[in-house]
Amino acid sequence: MNRLSDEELLALLNDTESDRAERKESFAGNVKKKAYQAVCAFCNDLPGHNEPGVLFIGAKDNGEPSDLEITDKLLTTLAHIKTDGNILPLPVLSIDKRILKNAEMAVVTVMPSDMPPVKYDGRIWIRTGPSRSIASEQEERILNEKRRYKNLPFDIYPIPIAKINDLSRVIFENEYLPQAFAEDVLEANGRTYEERLSSCKMIVSPDDTTPTVLGLLAMGKSPQDFLPGAYIQFLRIDGTELADPVTDEAEIGGALVEMLRRAEEKLNAHNRVSVDITSAPTHQKERPYPPVALQQILYNAILHRTYERTNAPVRVFWFNDRIEVNSPGGPYGNVTSENFGKPGITDYRNPNIADVLKTFGFIQAFGRGIATSEREMEKNGNPPLEFTTTQSVVVCTLRGK
Repeated sequence: MNRLSDEELLALLNDTESDRAERKESFAGNVKKKAYQAVCAFCNDLPGHNEPGVLFIGAKDNGEPSDLEITDKLLTTLAHIKTDGNILPLPVLSIDKRILKNAEMAVVTVMPSDMPPVKYDGRIWIRTGPSRSIASEQEERILNEKRRYKNLPFDIYPIPIAKINDLSRVIFENEYLPQAFAEDVLEANGRTYEERLSSCKMIVSPDDTTPTVLGLLAMGKSPQDFLPGAYIQFLRIDGTELADPVTDEAEIGGALVEMLRRAEEKLNAHNRVSVDITSAPTHQKERPYPPVALQQILYNAILHRTYERTNAPVRVFWFNDRIEVNSPGGPYGNVTSENFGKPGITDYRNPNIADVLKTFGFIQAFGRGIATSEREMEKNGNPPLEFTTTQSVVVCTLRGK
């Protein structure tokens, strides 16, 4: 992302009719909600500028400074817009403290999304001139069309041999839509089934109803017919080597929700509780592994794996002394083998799958899975997580107590 010059920022700051700029005197009260709406609208870029939009914090409506102190706390709060999952797909933006008109301002620079429509709080926000609004049916169709001509991530590539009937309408309408969109938006929605699927990136468009990778993974009746490696292989090994006897095994498939729920049931069944009645006045219940850590590492493996040109599943090998979770595809984007797992370093090979997992409630916030797992492992008395990364795989090892 190119950094806008002071001259470019001043031009936007002074143009009160521009649909590429919004000004806020502070970040208090209901301003936060309006700021999120503005970022969402800039992501959607309905006018088609293909240039960044800018949110100024510390500026009055006329572009003059409000003399707000721009603190590190404020900048950190603004940075959470990028990763807290309230705007989906996740926005691409930068946060800067700049001196404009001899005063401090926080400048949030937002890039147009390659994957519109983008939603905030279950609503698609757009900008027309200086005004924000919720997209109409026709405006939503325009955003859907814009997406077709972008350089798309693999998770919304079409699968030509699949048909719309390969998607579960029951899952989409009864489980996904009520969680993806606000209730009032659904009640006022006159869109067809195909238009709704397209808006959620489950098919290419209302006119081309070919399912996408995302559609098949999220609500396919049999996703593995089209994506053979999109399953979880589980082995419980009675020993410490792969050659030791296998006491339980499973190939866990289905759409994402079913697959993750069945995998969690399998992990919980083997993560047996032990009861200590001697070391404390009251009996203590312990598990060899903290359930939250197992969940987060499993979710990360499903979210960050590659689904392109591979038949390899996510592998969960449970040995007597450790669990190894093997995710196809090495580090991606900003994440490298050198910085893997470090706080604040994250990127998304599958941003739309991230959207679906957040919508279904498997992910509460982004970029915190490893940190959460490490904290839970420490609290449970387990050794730290271990990661092995190559260009083709990431292996996380959780060791027992």
